[in-house]
Amino acid sequence: PSPLCTCLVQDANTTGEREHLNYSVRKGRGGPAHLCLHPSGVALMNGSGPHDSLKGEKDAKQNGHEEAEPGEDGNDQEVIVIQDTGFTVKICAPGIEPFSLQVSPQEMVQEIHQVLMDREDTCHRTCFSLQLDGNVLDNFAELKTIEGLQEGSLLKVVEEPYTVREARIHVRHIRDLLKSLDPSDAFNGVDCNSLSFLSVFTEGDLGGMRQKHFLERNHCPPLQCLKVLTMSGWNPPPGNRKMHGDLMYLYVITVEDRHVSITASTRGFYLNQSTAYNFNPKPANPSFLSHSLVELLNQISPTFKKNFSALQKKRVQRHPFERIATPFQVYSWTAPQAEHAMDCVRAEDAYTSRLGYEEHIPGQTRDWNEELQTTRELPRKNLPERLLRERAIFKVHSDFTAAATRGAMAVIDGNVMAINPSEETKMQMFIWNNIFFSLGFDVRDHYKDFGGDVAAYVAPTNDLNGVRTYNAVDVEGLYTLGTVVVDYRGYRVTAQSIIPGILEREQEQSVIYGSIDFGKTVVSHPKYLELLEKTSRPLKIQKHKVLNDKNEEVELCSSVECKGIIGNDGRHYILDLLRTFPPDLNFLPVEGEEMPEECKKMGFPKQHRHKLCCLRQELVDAFVEHRYLLFMKLAALQLMQQKANKQESSAALENGASAENGAADGERPESEDGKLEDGVTGLDQVKELAETMASDDGAVDPKSREVIRNACKAVGSISDTSFDIRFNPDIFSPGTCAQGWEQPCSCRQKLFCSQDAAGFSLLGRGSSSGLQSWSCQGVELSGLSAAISHFLNCFLSSFPNPIAHLPADELVSKKKNKKRKNRNLGNADNTAWASMTPQELWKNICSEAKNYFDFSLECENADQAAEMYNLQKITLLREISLKTGVQILLKEYNFDNRHKPTFTEEDILNIFPVVKHVNPKASDAFHFFQSGQAKVQQGFLKEGCELINEALNLFNNVYGAMHVEICACLRLLARLNYIMGDYSEALSNQQKAVLMSERVLGIEHPNTIQEYMHLALYCFANSQLSTALNLLYRARYLMLLVFGEDHPEMALLDNNIGLVLHGVMEYDLSLRFLENALAISSKYHGSKSLKVALSHHLVARVYESKAEFRSALQHEKEGYTIYKNQLGEHHEKTKESSEYLKYLTQQAVALQRTMNEIYKNGSNANIMPLKFTAPSMASVLEQLNIINGILFIPLSQKDLENLKAEVQRRQQLQESMKSGEQLEAEDKAVEEKEAEPSMPSAAIPLTQSSA
Repeated sequence: PSPLCTCLVQDANTTGEREHLNYSVRKGRGGPAHLCLHPSGVALMNGSGPHDSLKGEKDAKQNGHEEAEPGEDGNDQEVIVIQDTGFTVKICAPGIEPFSLQVSPQEMVQEIHQVLMDREDTCHRTCFSLQLDGNVLDNFAELKTIEGLQEGSLLKVVEEPYTVREARIHVRHIRDLLKSLDPSDAFNGVDCNSLSFLSVFTEGDLGGMRQKHFLERNHCPPLQCLKVLTMSGWNPPPGNRKMHGDLMYLYVITVEDRHVSITASTRGFYLNQSTAYNFNPKPANPSFLSHSLVELLNQISPTFKKNFSALQKKRVQRHPFERIATPFQVYSWTAPQAEHAMDCVRAEDAYTSRLGYEEHIPGQTRDWNEELQTTRELPRKNLPERLLRERAIFKVHSDFTAAATRGAMAVIDGNVMAINPSEETKMQMFIWNNIFFSLGFDVRDHYKDFGGDVAAYVAPTNDLNGVRTYNAVDVEGLYTLGTVVVDYRGYRVTAQSIIPGILEREQEQSVIYGSIDFGKTVVSHPKYLELLEKTSRPLKIQKHKVLNDKNEEVELCSSVECKGIIGNDGRHYILDLLRTFPPDLNFLPVEGEEMPEECKKMGFPKQHRHKLCCLRQELVDAFVEHRYLLFMKLAALQLMQQKANKQESSAALENGASAENGAADGERPESEDGKLEDGVTGLDQVKELAETMASDDGAVDPKSREVIRNACKAVGSISDTSFDIRFNPDIFSPGTCAQGWEQPCSCRQKLFCSQDAAGFSLLGRGSSSGLQSWSCQGVELSGLSAAISHFLNCFLSSFPNPIAHLPADELVSKKKNKKRKNRNLGNADNTAWASMTPQELWKNICSEAKNYFDFSLECENADQAAEMYNLQKITLLREISLKTGVQILLKEYNFDNRHKPTFTEEDILNIFPVVKHVNPKASDAFHFFQSGQAKVQQGFLKEGCELINEALNLFNNVYGAMHVEICACLRLLARLNYIMGDYSEALSNQQKAVLMSERVLGIEHPNTIQEYMHLALYCFANSQLSTALNLLYRARYLMLLVFGEDHPEMALLDNNIGLVLHGVMEYDLSLRFLENALAISSKYHGSKSLKVALSHHLVARVYESKAEFRSALQHEKEGYTIYKNQLGEHHEKTKESSEYLKYLTQQAVALQRTMNEIYKNGSNANIMPLKFTAPSMASVLEQLNIINGILFIPLSQKDLENLKAEVQRRQQLQESMKSGEQLEAEDKAVEEKEAEPSMPSAAIPLTQSSA
């Protein structure tokens, strides 16, 4: 096997339930043709031993010959379709009837093992082999390579003898099965478990029958199978017992309160005669020898037998997405009060593999650096190779992130010894599990000129952004370190992989490129310049010269802090990438530098607390894109002028350029596309001309050359012949003297970034940084919950003078502690927090808001701030908890009680790490996804759907079954299914999207709320009205928690709820929601906006249903007036509103006549029956589609042609930006298919806030 074997080995002891789900979530199992490199991605992500890497390689080899080689133009649209002709085999396992299983030739034998370990009737077996005609099958063999295996073959499950390792795996697996419905691991943030509550609100799987067990699961106490299952104190077996086959001893207390000791032997499990105090390993009578621990427990405990069987029934009925592990740990900021139960696996993990070594891996610890770099060196010539490479990178990265997080917590908790223990605490560094840990403090005045400790705290996240960027460019031969930044208990810890040999030599000897002292001594290296030059164009970094302390010029192609080190492995590493992006001059006042007028008006430049402020990559990209459009426009205008009148030349261009430059430097004009439409032919000419000049072709005439030169000069390009904007990252860097400032200044210093510092984010940020520095850092562990609860009382409680409760022993031993100060981070003695008052805290928060955001909080306390900025205290509590990692008890908190504090020590349950890391990307899958989106925008829904399905397969391949990008894929697929009329498929895909969003983002993440709203729409379309309402109420509850009533999205949500209630004829309730939506829309969009007009119409419809025609008329008139003023009298919407007004007037008149008749003639009145029509489901669904941004527009053939031509024309502008990235094959496909539209009517998903 390749080096991947070492990098993909994962904890063999955690081959519990997660390992076996790999099979059950497989997409397209035994079905039609599908992309097949295949979903062992789940296994790779969650780890189930070295077979993953082998399988991936075999898949890649097997698929290689069927894959179209990429074209020379870098076309990414390579599709491998493998006809997966599945076949059926019979499985014969001991104690149950033989059953059939559908398999695929590409699968490995290991995958059948996994299925059997997940099935309800065979899940208790882990130590077995599969045999065909008496021959044992190799776990890592693909089924198609096995001789004699065919349709109808009988595979026998044969029990194998245990080893110590197999016995431990078995016990761990049984424990996983017993805990499979217990949410405690999800609340505790363990083993990549996370919460999901969708099934509570849908009462089971939306696709099939309603299943009562889901409600039972969530509202009844969990089934208890055993009181205790733990390792016995008699472990390990003595030598004489080992020779009798004893492997380990277990201690069990059954629900019936029977205490038993169990021996795990090579032959299986049996009862022995030991007690808590007497060791007697001989078999009891009867011993109940069983190969499986479950079979043994079934015989000694009737309750276990009954409850374990019921538990497994429920487990297999859950949706697979509820039980698969996530790639990265998600933490919950609230948790219920839970009893702490005995758990042998948890106890074992705490004292073995979790501290310093991982016993299941050969060689004890993993060489993280070697694994991370080896996976990047894997070949990437074709799609199978790239998929295998990306999958390996993602797998190793998620493992590294988990290990780094554990290590950082161990460092802060004082469980790791420093490599420099004699130095001051802040200066200590640590190595744990081959990972290097350093703290976010300014050691040795390294950041003295940049802001000291404040800069040192910011530097790790800037460095992480640099690592992320260089990894994305992915230049062969240039290596970055694995980097994770962890905030835990008020400390910032940077975890990095270790460069081979770095610890054996001084840093001065190691660094051969860059500077170790911020520019005083600078060195360069030709190999580094060559490698970094490949990154300079995508990263917009200009090659430049700086002066060292001897006034010598040194050439660099990165910031001066970026260091190049060649490791003992011969690889070229770059590190300290904290200034990869250009400095933000809005926060770096420099003498003699003039800021643009727009910046001055907003009070820039402002002095910031540190000098590491840099521009975000998104801003730099947007700025360059804006300049490119400007460049194209200027050149096109001049070329057209030349054509029309050859006498007019550069004068007009200069004027145009200066006017454009002054207008909106750094801001992208909104109407750019509109202005450019007429000049598309000119743009094509410019593009062609620029390409010809770039290829150094002498055929370009001098006048055309002049056009390009002038356009380049006007937009600040560093080249005279082509558009090329770059930045010098060392400009205005303290301590760095750069040569040749002038060139980039024209476009660099005018980058203009507006700030929107809302009161909410100010309070959230100010208070969380306060909690980290004042309440957590340096607090003795025994006083941590008291410190945090005191802080929260000072900040959020209305109780005027909360008093801190210091731990009793701390006051007594204060003097002793002083002698031991700085022994380690976890036990520093700091009781300053106890004297904090609400007034002092609020003063600190105001000062933080002023210093960081330059924003003045004009209020005296949190109560006033909540009123002034319309905030909820519960929302602030959530924000602080998420930012600082605090977990609080799930209960009702009364913030307004002035007689007692809101929080007690018991309300603070835990502190979790807040982890920042790089997210490796699945590039091919992403290109498929983008192409699919482009197709959809052009109206080719079916083709778009196919491409997005392919993207989904590839994402599954790289990430496994759980990932944010898979969630986006499923959401878009569901929307396309819905638009194309396949409501049930839309429901199925959206259900997966909601489950995944809950699991990987969190149960109340804003994205999850939106997913709930979409799912409710599809439920309504599938006539599941009560479920739709349940989901909408859930979404509203979450919205209230996260944002409060006063939020523009609440209007959309209330409109949805109001419409559904209207559909089920709950008119009064419907009106409450719709009128609330109307009020919010009016506040945020203005009373004359189209959204408000639609709201008026929806309210009018409900009043009509109630026969209150006067109110209906009043609202519809408001709507009509808005439509008339905004769209004109002849617009379709205005006409519709006018028609509806006429209808309402007729109804009102008819009603009045009837009432007059009754008044006049009493009971003898001749009453004409009035039409009180309940709204049809179709009309309600139509309105739901409109408010959710889905409009079905019937188009004629000619309209369709025009629309597609228009879309194509607009896309040409965007494509020219991509410089060859966009796939040319796609455009050809569009032209070919314009003659035959995909659908008779195009459904256009409008871009609204909900879309």
